[in-house]
Amino acid sequence: MNTRLSCLTHALMICFVFALPASAQTLYENGPINGQTDAWTINFGFVVSDSFTISTGSSTLTGLSFGAWITPGDLVESAEFQISSEAMGGTLYFDQQVNVTQSGCFLNQYNYNVCTETGSFNGPTLGNGTYWLNLQNVVTTEGDPVYWDENSGIGCHSAGCPSQACYGNCEGTIPSEAFTVLGTTETGSVPEPSSLLLFSGGVLSVVGILRRKRL
Repeated sequence: MNTRLSCLTHALMICFVFALPASAQTLYENGPINGQTDAWTINFGFVVSDSFTISTGSSTLTGLSFGAWITPGDLVESAEFQISSEAMGGTLYFDQQVNVTQSGCFLNQYNYNVCTETGSFNGPTLGNGTYWLNLQNVVTTEGDPVYWDENSGIGCHSAGCPSQACYGNCEGTIPSEAFTVLGTTETGSVPEPSSLLLFSGGVLSVVGILRRKRL
């Protein structure tokens, strides 16, 4: 009886670990927001394209954050995220207008609010390699211009950083911008201690019930 209960407990624990959803992690980051140097227009028909590298194995993109300069009092509502194999071209893996939330704003020396804009989405699964983020068609509550913060990739730590970047029709390059790509990898995730304790309690309850039935 004890052997059967032990096998059942171990089997349930294994199922629990593999059933856990993978937590979102940073797949690529191009360094922190600068906010004081320069920025590039990403609405009114303008588009900026930055490269990023996946080095975590097969990974599913689930979110993105970027640094934006906006007029004080305005609020970014959404932005068009494109993921492609080349700058503004090649194979298109994802193209969607994504709602964003605004946080961490501060007023810079040019009297713009510099904010972190974060959006979540069900994105593509990509293998290791270099891809391009094309950012455009940003929508705000007041309809003002929005600019993508230029940080030149200073302070980045991801493989392949700093990004390459281009503006408009990509006939010339520009310094790269502040952004972070979020997602999950196909590797198994480890349960948090609190979740494991809750599950262990449930397993012990099942064991108790089985023992009572046996008696």
